[in-house]
Amino acid sequence: MRNFLRETEIELRLKNYAMKTIKNYLRSLRDFLQFAHSRPFDEQIVKEFIIVKQNAGCGPQTCNLYLNAIVFFYRSVLKTPFSFNISFSRRPKRLPVVLSRQEVKILISSIFNRKHRLLIALAYGAGLRVSEAVKLRVQDIDINEKVVYVRGGKGNKDRITILPEKLQQDIRELIVFKTKQDYVFDSQRGGRIKERTAQKIFEHALEKSRIMKNATFHSLRHSFATHLLENTVDIRYVQELLGHSSIKTTQLYTKVTDLSLKKIRSPLD
Repeated sequence: MRNFLRETEIELRLKNYAMKTIKNYLRSLRDFLQFAHSRPFDEQIVKEFIIVKQNAGCGPQTCNLYLNAIVFFYRSVLKTPFSFNISFSRRPKRLPVVLSRQEVKILISSIFNRKHRLLIALAYGAGLRVSEAVKLRVQDIDINEKVVYVRGGKGNKDRITILPEKLQQDIRELIVFKTKQDYVFDSQRGGRIKERTAQKIFEHALEKSRIMKNATFHSLRHSFATHLLENTVDIRYVQELLGHSSIKTTQLYTKVTDLSLKKIRSPLD
């Protein structure tokens, strides 16, 4: 099993997969190899493994992660012509949790720590994932041109997004004594703020603001996209700013920002 895991890691690295993906694939593959043990690597064992995971309470997203890892192992390590006749699990279609503009303002204003407040404001104003926000370095922000360079985002892709004009001066003051390699949001212990720390900052602000929505840090990104569409920004531009590979992913936000629907009055009104 160790040899299989080592060979899989080498192939993942050679194909330039993100470190987070590599860790997830190796963890998933380890589970599968332990389950398969000395049995043949065939379609039946894969089906049995996925059913066991489903019975254990794993959702569609987790089951698909296992399948992706196993498919990669078969094709890139075993190099077998074996093809799967297994359908990937359907993920439930849920609408994203979106904060209103007023709720975003209340949330940000509830944070007294200046650096923490700027972290949340920039994540919303530039549509950043939590992992992207905490990894920003000084050299990734062009204040004069009002752009943010996101390096190695989801899928290990780079993209450019917008820097809110309102945050220009705050950013200048935050990075004034830093080098270009320094993290924008550094930790007092050295290095950068951890993702979990950023999430806790959001959670504390949400609770303090008494916003009764099941929102997460990622809701800032959902809100960014929704509010741009409400401002009639072309969906193709929104797709580029978010770094979505498919326009279908971006179209999800049109379901929560249908301006025509919002104009309809309930018969109770």
